[in-house]
Amino acid sequence: MNSTSLTEITHELSLIATSLNNSTVKIKSGSTGVGSGVIWQADGLIITNAHVASSPQVTVELADGRVFEAVRTQFDPQQDLAALKISATDLNNATIADSDGLRVGELVLAVGNPFADSGAVTTGIIHTNYQQAIMADLRLYPGNSGGPLADCLGRVVGINTMIAYGLAVAVPSNAVNRFLQGQSSPQLGVTLQPVLLSRQALGLLVLSILPGSEAETAGLQIGDVLIGVAGKSFTRPDDLRTYLQQNQTNQSIPLQAWRGGQQFVVYVFGKTTVEVK
Repeated sequence: MNSTSLTEITHELSLIATSLNNSTVKIKSGSTGVGSGVIWQADGLIITNAHVASSPQVTVELADGRVFEAVRTQFDPQQDLAALKISATDLNNATIADSDGLRVGELVLAVGNPFADSGAVTTGIIHTNYQQAIMADLRLYPGNSGGPLADCLGRVVGINTMIAYGLAVAVPSNAVNRFLQGQSSPQLGVTLQPVLLSRQALGLLVLSILPGSEAETAGLQIGDVLIGVAGKSFTRPDDLRTYLQQNQTNQSIPLQAWRGGQQFVVYVFGKTTVEVK
């Protein structure tokens, strides 16, 4: 590759980063600090993570410095998604792409507000692409949550949410659209964060529990670590969500978990007794 070609690529990436910055917002919710969000529609629809918009009182700061009070219109901590609405029109909305078309090894960009800075950009490549989670080999920092994951053309393919196995994890754009259409799996009412238990095993740390939710009724507590469902250990961040989507019945579901060094089973969506092993 000659220097002219490299200069052209650098210039194109800079233009893409600028465009993404213009459709990325800074979000403040309660005392949880600063996160990011994506202008999904020009009429004021903002998409972010549920753990970023954890409080109903949310403020949104646009790239041009304007600040708005937002209304939280949809909230799903299990998918870690929230939809916000602000009173603004003709916004610089992102271009949304079909996340199913992503290929392993494809170049992607993440934009957000790490450590309260505005418009930071990191780049990497797609590691894996599941229906419920995209994993990419790029850096995310506190404040990147809720911001866009975009392809090399600047089209948003996901919402960055967490780090697992040292990889960035994003909710695919197609999953976001299903969320906006009201399509969801049975709700536990928890916010989860993946934690590594070993090289092969993954746990889901319970960060919050909604009052009156299935999780509260079943006796789950903040700090519990979910390690499997129906006898199968978790190996991917989306394993629980995928299982719940595939088993939308009235039958109780056994979740394996750790608490205080002990493994136990808790039944949700039905029987609520706890068995300690």
